[in-house]
Amino acid sequence: MRLTVYLAGEIHSTWREEIKKKSLALDLPVDFVGPMENHDRSDNIGEEILGEQPNAISKDAAASSFNNLRTTVLMQKADLVIALFGEQYKQWNTAMDASSALASGKPTIIIRPEKLHHPLKELSAKANATVETCDQAIKALSYIFE
Repeated sequence: MRLTVYLAGEIHSTWREEIKKKSLALDLPVDFVGPMENHDRSDNIGEEILGEQPNAISKDAAASSFNNLRTTVLMQKADLVIALFGEQYKQWNTAMDASSALASGKPTIIIRPEKLHHPLKELSAKANATVETCDQAIKALSYIFE
């Protein structure tokens, strides 16, 4: 059995690479997908497809439609979602992706530090598992294959 895992969360740190490397080291049969990690491409994709937009709001709206299309397709094809809530960046996209995954019935692992327990308590209650570290998420993922 091989699983596709959608990695939801901020794109500014290397947490995805950590998950991928540790999964590879354990020889887990997993393919990873996720949001566009190239921030400039994500911000500009609307204009790349539709042409120059008249203002920043229209540019953001155009980019959002294509980013949401990409996320929806990849998340629907995923067998599992791992959503990381970090402390450094605003987590609006992570919250949206985790909520979408849960609403569509996708098994979900939430990674969040202890200090975010309270603001994420309802989301954690709906997730299949909540952990505090990427290492714990890898252990949970690995457990599926035992």
